[in-house]
Amino acid sequence: MMIDAHQHFWQPLRGDYHWMPQDNKILSRAYAPADLEQTLKDHCISGTVLVQAAATINETEYMLGLADATPFIKGVVGWIDFERPDDLAHLKRLAAHPKFLGVRPMIQDIPDTDWMLRDDIQWAFRAVVDLDLTFDALGFPRHLPNFLTLVKRYPAMRVVYDHCMKPQIRDQRAGRDAFGLWAEGIARLAGETGGFCKLSGLVTEADAGWDIDDLRPFADHVLKVFGPERVMWGSDWPVCRLQAEYGDWFETARALTADLDEAARAEVFGGCAARFYRLS
Repeated sequence: MMIDAHQHFWQPLRGDYHWMPQDNKILSRAYAPADLEQTLKDHCISGTVLVQAAATINETEYMLGLADATPFIKGVVGWIDFERPDDLAHLKRLAAHPKFLGVRPMIQDIPDTDWMLRDDIQWAFRAVVDLDLTFDALGFPRHLPNFLTLVKRYPAMRVVYDHCMKPQIRDQRAGRDAFGLWAEGIARLAGETGGFCKLSGLVTEADAGWDIDDLRPFADHVLKVFGPERVMWGSDWPVCRLQAEYGDWFETARALTADLDEAARAEVFGGCAARFYRLS
């Protein structure tokens, strides 16, 4: 069973996608299950993990409603306000939903790089552990040291590092080193924590006109340090459409993993996500 471990649906008219550029014709439109269903069938993908894209509990409720009505949505990664301890009640309520998997604070959008280490939000990480939920770690290479500190603080927390922690591939292509410090930080996360990694988001960190060779060193490194059993493929659709359509990125990812044996590829394209998120 192949699984897309990271995709989004949204309705901009809901009014809480504050990061979304209103003049971007690709992003600032509604995306619903009907827009993706045939594409999934075309690529023999049986299910998806639907991930939050707005910093509101209302959007999490919206996604769970979509999941209730859509068999191919196997689970939902939502959001709570880590700065509001009262949101523990919301987290406990959401955790009772059979398709609620865990949470993802939008750390990449928070100006304070050290936000995740603040004393006043540690209650939320403890609650994720206590409720046996998952934590999607969303950040940039500058966040790598703090994620290492955080995840080692909570070794029982089930963590997946989104989008390979967003290496700035466009900088590498322009002649600036985007690989060295990122590669070192990712290797430490892989070696010193039990976290998993999503093979996703690479095309949107590359420049226009990217090709597979721009992505290959980054994908190869992630597969090497985590191993296929801790790497899960995700489309990051529709965000990926900024640089590639769903099928283009899927086929690129298949090519990037062509040297793996059949069992290892099955892990990357389904088995790992099913185990990590405990999908039925």
